[in-house]
Amino acid sequence: MAVQELNNKIKVYRAMRNISQEELAIAIEVTRKTINTIETGKFVPSTIIALKIARYFKVSVEDIFELNDGRGE
Repeated sequence: MAVQELNNKIKVYRAMRNISQEELAIAIEVTRKTINTIETGKFVPSTIIALKIARYFKVSVEDIFELNDGRGE
């Protein structure tokens, strides 16, 4: 069984908007530490948080999050 990982582009989207982790956290009503741990891959966000992040950046969840299951697809 392959190890699954959830990669994300939150840092890229934050840079495009020139916002800090704190600003994003306030906007989606979580802590800055939550944003940091999601960005670094230490924490997998709930569906609600993932949807809030995508909605904030006005993109689909798939634009920000990608499941890496080791199959190279």
